[in-house]
Amino acid sequence: MSTTVNAYGTQAADANLEKMSIDRRTPGKRDVHIEILYCGVCHSDIHTARNEWLNSTYPVVPGHEIIGRVLEVGSRVRRFDRGDLVGVGCMVDSCGDCPSCKKDLEQFCENGCTWTYNSPEPHFGRTYGGYSTHIVVDQDFVLKIPENIDVRGAAPLLCAGITTWSPLKHWKVGRKDRVGVVGLGGLGHMGIKFANALGAHVVMITRSPDKANDAEALGAHEVLISTDAKAMQAQANSFDFILNTIPVGHEMDPYIGLLKIDATMVLVGAVEPLKPFHGGGVMMGRKRIAGSLIGGIAETQEMLDFCGKHNIVCDVEMIGMPEINEAYERVVASDVKYRFVIDMQSLKE
Repeated sequence: MSTTVNAYGTQAADANLEKMSIDRRTPGKRDVHIEILYCGVCHSDIHTARNEWLNSTYPVVPGHEIIGRVLEVGSRVRRFDRGDLVGVGCMVDSCGDCPSCKKDLEQFCENGCTWTYNSPEPHFGRTYGGYSTHIVVDQDFVLKIPENIDVRGAAPLLCAGITTWSPLKHWKVGRKDRVGVVGLGGLGHMGIKFANALGAHVVMITRSPDKANDAEALGAHEVLISTDAKAMQAQANSFDFILNTIPVGHEMDPYIGLLKIDATMVLVGAVEPLKPFHGGGVMMGRKRIAGSLIGGIAETQEMLDFCGKHNIVCDVEMIGMPEINEAYERVVASDVKYRFVIDMQSLKE
């Protein structure tokens, strides 16, 4: 059985998003039925809507930064009640049995996790995302949102937030660490906020001098202009950790040169080929280049609790659902500070 709800999606890679109807499954014993209040706009939404990763199945209804209120819960649900403020991020299911799942690393499920949209879904065919009025999700993939934070700014925490939190925690960034954040966008601005709150000395690394004031307002202690060869040389071999949020292929060598011996640069932005880099830059200093993909459910809840304690949310620009196609063009042009969030009341209207 199912319920038909309003949504926004696209029928083809070259088509605009438009209003449509989709079916949501009737909640089962372990399910949480959520009325969606807000949904963030991630660049991954655009890649999928436009089939830029060559894996889209249409229609596509994007959206994996979901904030809402619980409408009803199944008989076996114990952690959530009607009226609770909750979130849903990038995943809505996983096998639960593989070594990764048992380590709370559902994003690396060895049998393939179920993504929030554009993913085969064992219960109901295919998944549709948060550009809709309602969603039904297994309780194990629903998150508690602190009531004390701005719920609009909380939406992108479900992707941009956990994407930057996870590597900072995994590599144990903390006090006395000198941390570089490369790129000031949806991911980079959260990297600055989290690294600062964890007690690190934060350096914003950017090509754009005009971003300096914004970076410092977000919590950066310094700004390093990557096109300034003298400034880059002066800070060579001085960073304990670099969070690289650049979303496209780019030169790696300048940033490798900034790392200390045994230090790590983690890639979280460029899901595409990178330009070749000189092996000697890594070998001379036993430096590491690593990657990170969102985070598991337990880690995401840890991040949300930290945000509640430190009153951390994303800087957002609110839009109505009919503005989504214009918003996509502005995301591609890097014309947003720093994340769009959709008010789902506009879809009901």
